[in-house]
Amino acid sequence: MFRTIDDVRTQLTTQQYIASDTIATTLFLASKLEKPILAEGPAGTGKTELAKACAGALDRELIRLQCYEGIDEARALYEWEYAKQLLYTQLLRERVGDIVSGAQTLAGAADAIAKEENVFFSDRFLLARPLLKAITSPKPVVLLIDEIDRADAEFEAFLLELLSDFQVSIPELGTIKAVHRPIVILTSNDTRELSEALKRRCLFLYVGYPDAEAELAVVNLKVPGVPPKLATQVVEMVQRLRQLDLRKIPSMSETIDWAKALVELNVRHLDRSNIDTTLNVLLKYESDIQKARRIMEREGDQESRGARDEDRSRGGGDDRRDRRDRDRDRRR
Repeated sequence: MFRTIDDVRTQLTTQQYIASDTIATTLFLASKLEKPILAEGPAGTGKTELAKACAGALDRELIRLQCYEGIDEARALYEWEYAKQLLYTQLLRERVGDIVSGAQTLAGAADAIAKEENVFFSDRFLLARPLLKAITSPKPVVLLIDEIDRADAEFEAFLLELLSDFQVSIPELGTIKAVHRPIVILTSNDTRELSEALKRRCLFLYVGYPDAEAELAVVNLKVPGVPPKLATQVVEMVQRLRQLDLRKIPSMSETIDWAKALVELNVRHLDRSNIDTTLNVLLKYESDIQKARRIMEREGDQESRGARDEDRSRGGGDDRRDRRDRDRDRRR
């Protein structure tokens, strides 16, 4: 486990994850208080990477449950392997015949089979899904419940028992408690409002877009060999684009992808040409790309006009100085 907040930050750095003070403190408290973390914020800001880095730092297995609309407990918790049960029934047909051979009535035969039904509803035929795997693992794990906001409200209610008591109930087997309490990280892209009951069981963590200094540090860490000037220009460009009204604001992961692409193209510094040809790596909608290009064109025109005005001003000053010199010579 993490010993101190500084230990959290140091160990996450070994996994190439730069944690803010808030992130490091929240993860430290979650491990000590044994409470889940609800990490909320825009897509691509490092919420899923936090779970991966935490698992790597603690040398634990990462068990991931990817949520989607319509997910249910059969996909999240467990399901019975009915095909396997049927196969065993066929293979054991003669033994089943022996069991019911002494029955005088159909009800008696059903009762005889019922006494053996636990055989077919046991661990042998139970297919564990991510939630059950996480609490029955013989070693401590990190459980990532990714994009919980994509799931239905009913699925949130289903999770409450796990998140509060770290146990699950299976009708055929009863209540199964966690062998080791996992570190649980839920992520949400804030596409819908989550229930208060879910939030009450978690430590809340908002992971937003980083400032320029933090983003530059991440680019330098994640993109080996990136020239310092290029890294600075990439971050400045992304920070400017985030101020625009875009359909899809570039995330931290897209900043890294863009920097990697520019390094692969042997770009040493940004100019109008290489920005124009690689914007599709950073922006995901044609309307956003066109908007960014129009802004660059306006800024380029303004810079050109400013340069011309400066030249004219400098030239006018030279002419005035020449006239003063000629007048002075004439008076002499």
